[in-house]
Amino acid sequence: MLLTLILQLEKIEINNKILYVEIADSDQKRALGLMFRKYLPDSIGMLFIFDSSGIYPFWMKNTYIPLSIAFIDENYEIIDIIDLEPFDETSVFPLRKFKYALEVNRNWFKKNNVKVGDKVKFLFLK
Repeated sequence: MLLTLILQLEKIEINNKILYVEIADSDQKRALGLMFRKYLPDSIGMLFIFDSSGIYPFWMKNTYIPLSIAFIDENYEIIDIIDLEPFDETSVFPLRKFKYALEVNRNWFKKNNVKVGDKVKFLFLK
């Protein structure tokens, strides 16, 4: 039996690079994140949206894919980027408050010359 997962994807842009993102904007979606997935296309990521700025921990429980995470403040500026190891349950977070977090395949940020201080455009916001 072939199981097809249909995702609702939104577009964001960083340094003229388009990335399609799944939105995790509820406690349930944020808790599940990218757990249990064994593949993530290079042009897709997951954008975690929080109701307010804060310091929220992330970990890699049940996550098979090596990831990188960018923490983004309320002004859409990347304030930190951290590489994550599969199955590592150590909590990671930046030292500053953030409102958004973007998970992508490890090294996507490096390959696309994305760094701390860059701005993220949420193309799905009107």
